[in-house]
Amino acid sequence: MPADAAPGAKHAAPTPESVEVADDAPLTQRTAKKAAATAALRDVDPVPGSKKPDPILVADGVVRRFGGLTAVDVEHVEIQRGSITALIGPNGAGKSTFFNLLTGFDKPDEGTWSFNGQSLAGVASHKVARRGMVRTFQLTKALSRLTVIQNMLLGATGQRGEGFLSAIIPPLWRSQEKANTERAEELLRRFKLDKKRDDFAGTMSGGQRKLLEMARALMVGPEMVMLDEPMAGVNPALTQSLLHHVKDLREDGMTVLFVEHDMDMVRDISDWVMVMAQGRLIAEGPPDEIMANDAVIDAYLGGHHDAPLSLEEEEAQIAAAEAELRESKEQGR
Repeated sequence: MPADAAPGAKHAAPTPESVEVADDAPLTQRTAKKAAATAALRDVDPVPGSKKPDPILVADGVVRRFGGLTAVDVEHVEIQRGSITALIGPNGAGKSTFFNLLTGFDKPDEGTWSFNGQSLAGVASHKVARRGMVRTFQLTKALSRLTVIQNMLLGATGQRGEGFLSAIIPPLWRSQEKANTERAEELLRRFKLDKKRDDFAGTMSGGQRKLLEMARALMVGPEMVMLDEPMAGVNPALTQSLLHHVKDLREDGMTVLFVEHDMDMVRDISDWVMVMAQGRLIAEGPPDEIMANDAVIDAYLGGHHDAPLSLEEEEAQIAAAEAELRESKEQGR
């Protein structure tokens, strides 16, 4: 068994705020975590790299280059514990690459980052998950030829029957296998996938696979869940279900960092939003402020996307066009 993970161990003692909230709990109780996250971030400066009162994840000087292209160049970032933070930006901004670096699926050229105060530099992805930080993928990683329940059981850590010798002695692992199966079935019921228990994962729709991947991630008992475009390719009929489950992660005391392009979703569930463009963090703050941020709008739509040109700018553009026309006429002679 890995030294950094004990079977059944909790990463943090439950607090009154981290007790799981039932689906039928009063609305005031279900929104307590959102109110707490909003209050914690109320006095944070809405500037790139701002300090958070209780960061669970901190990254400094993280750089990743591919040849001559710098895909990620993040000077400093902190993720507030117990909040839902969105990471947005145009295609090619470096969001998924940044996810890969933080979770051990890729190695940076420079930089350090820590989770719960412990450095994750050089830590393999499976060990990152065992420490309590798990992720899902933009393209789901469900194993198509395994059943749904088998996919779920793969997410359990510290399984005693995984050793060659222990595998042939069922009394060593049978009770743990039963507990893991009960936990997996409980999560399948929660995500409304229990009727798919014995179906092959390959027969599920894209949205159902997203739900399965999220449910499987929770088998680890994580403190932080990172979701890479959870709504990508999802049937609209399942969108509200996914939104509900992401919000529930916060209600259960977990921290969420997710990449998304759906701005309605970002505004609906986020406590804080960070924006990347060309590999850099260019803005962060509350959702409403970010949606009105000129730098963010320009990153998505380009400068002057909806601003009228001044007289000087208009005359300069006309002069440039006329000069280009004269030049092409002269070349045609």
